[in-house]
Amino acid sequence: MESSSVFGVRLSLKQRYFLLLCISVGAIIFYQFTRNHPETRRMSRLEGLRANSSQFTLERKPFCILGGSIHYFRVPRAYWEDRLLKMKACGLNTLTTYVPWNLHEPERGVFNFEDQLDLEAYLRLAGSLGLWVILRPGPYICAEWDLGGLPSWLLRDQNMKLRTTYPGFTDAVNSFFNQLIKKVVPHQYSKGGPIIAVQVENEYGSYAQDKEYMPFIKEALLSRGITELLLTSDNKAGLKLGGVKGVLQTINFQKLNPNDIKYLDEIQPQKPKMVMEYWSGWFDLWGNLHHVYAAEDMIPVVTEILKLDMSINLFMFHGGTNFGFMNGAFALGMPAPKPMVTSYDYDAPLSEAGDYTTKYHLLRNLFSHYHTEPLPELPSLRERRAYHPVVIQQHLSLWDSLHFTDKPLRSERPVNMENLPVNNKNGQSYGYTLYETTITSGGVINSNNNVRDRALVFVDKHFVGVLDYKIQELALPDGKGRRTLSLLVENCGRVNYGKTLDEQRKGLVGDIELNKRLLRDFIIHSLDMKPGFVNRLETAGHWVSMRQRPTFPGFFQARLYVNSFPKDTFIKLPGWIKGVIFINGKNLGRYWSIGPQQTLYVPGPWLHRGDNQVIVFEEQETDGKIQFASSPDYGMAVDVQ
Repeated sequence: MESSSVFGVRLSLKQRYFLLLCISVGAIIFYQFTRNHPETRRMSRLEGLRANSSQFTLERKPFCILGGSIHYFRVPRAYWEDRLLKMKACGLNTLTTYVPWNLHEPERGVFNFEDQLDLEAYLRLAGSLGLWVILRPGPYICAEWDLGGLPSWLLRDQNMKLRTTYPGFTDAVNSFFNQLIKKVVPHQYSKGGPIIAVQVENEYGSYAQDKEYMPFIKEALLSRGITELLLTSDNKAGLKLGGVKGVLQTINFQKLNPNDIKYLDEIQPQKPKMVMEYWSGWFDLWGNLHHVYAAEDMIPVVTEILKLDMSINLFMFHGGTNFGFMNGAFALGMPAPKPMVTSYDYDAPLSEAGDYTTKYHLLRNLFSHYHTEPLPELPSLRERRAYHPVVIQQHLSLWDSLHFTDKPLRSERPVNMENLPVNNKNGQSYGYTLYETTITSGGVINSNNNVRDRALVFVDKHFVGVLDYKIQELALPDGKGRRTLSLLVENCGRVNYGKTLDEQRKGLVGDIELNKRLLRDFIIHSLDMKPGFVNRLETAGHWVSMRQRPTFPGFFQARLYVNSFPKDTFIKLPGWIKGVIFINGKNLGRYWSIGPQQTLYVPGPWLHRGDNQVIVFEEQETDGKIQFASSPDYGMAVDVQ
């Protein structure tokens, strides 16, 4: 048999073939590993996103940003990949997302970037699917999110000036950015990651309280290692005051006005033009109608934007849900703020539950003309199920639930929610606060407009009425002796846009009067309904059978039995008035019979086979059962004006 020598060792022909095969396989494995290694990708990349002429370039080639917004914090983590694959299949090449400071730093100096808030995992996922990323880290994000994403503990400082260079604010921003930006830097284009641009703050031109603020935020990003293209975004009115030197300006709108584009060109000649927020729909407010923006109105505008060689980002591409107490409130042009609903469906191209809409299919057809290769096939839709109604088995009154809250505060005067000595001295951020004091007569209670936002009023646990922005006086019944006056005050959501951010303290924010005398000596209970509280309730032995008539407000418990792989569903509660729903300890959000929203989205991954525990906090009334639907009901619709 023929043989040869390798390194002085004689090998047979068969051995030589085997050695060559091993070397070849090893070379392929080494190539694949190095090709996908961030350092190799970094070295092989040419040049990131540039705005040096009238068109963007990426890797030194002309580039049109076809973007869409999906916020990781509004989508169950189990569905991140599903939503991003559907984005890619629509022909989009860029993901944009905000970063919510209030979730990532719930208490001063306590940071959370895990599980649902694992921003790095979201960025890695986008990169692995071939999507570029424009990151919008704030610190203020608006986003129809409570206080525009700013943490409520900032408001413990009575002199706080949000979104300015007030030291109490800049110190907090620096502390947060120290944690956030070091996680972002490795995912930049220059490091082999997907981030091609970073936004400096958000729509500051509409706020513009401090000329030094935007340069401060820009420097806060640069000094911590942000090297990609920086940009700002504003509506037409905000462009004049929202810019900062050396940063590309982009515009936000829904209806195309050629004069707006001309103005952008004038203030920023020979630069690429981009619609950072092309509003694909609109948000909804409790007590109003459900906003829709017809596909036949939207598609011609998107078509025209692209014909003008402008880049675009659809806000939202997929809205998701304001789970928990995270919805913001709207106050512009209104006598009082109105809270936003739990759904953030937004009438976006991809629905709240990840369904394709008419907008989606029309956009996919339009964007396909901007690709040389065929678009990916549409990912299959997830099955949904209308589970059988479940009957409430047990109830627990609000008053009996107080055993499971933190120790109450005794205070001569009312204390606003944010300044309560709870949560490691960070105050209460969300939910309800119960204020109790003793009265010795009936008469007229006057809130002096110090209720934020809505109070249920009780005398000796008997409901007597509601105080809010409209109703500021209430008659209390006469009675003998000392009686307990209770005000259960709900934070319905802080304003997220406009110039009243510094005024968003909640609870009782000042004195209330009975018969023109100031009420004093309060016992204050914090009812923020965080997971620990809900878990303590779950295992409490205080629950009472529904055979015994329930009192309100109260907690109501039921079991949803799932006998197969859990599917998405929607909860509906006809016969209930207002409250909050928890499934397996997760806060699905608020419901309110005034609408427009009539169903709450329940993600399948939050259910499991077998028994699922449903707890409903209801303020005023129940019909004793919880119903389910396979499709949402967002209420009577009205066109966006």
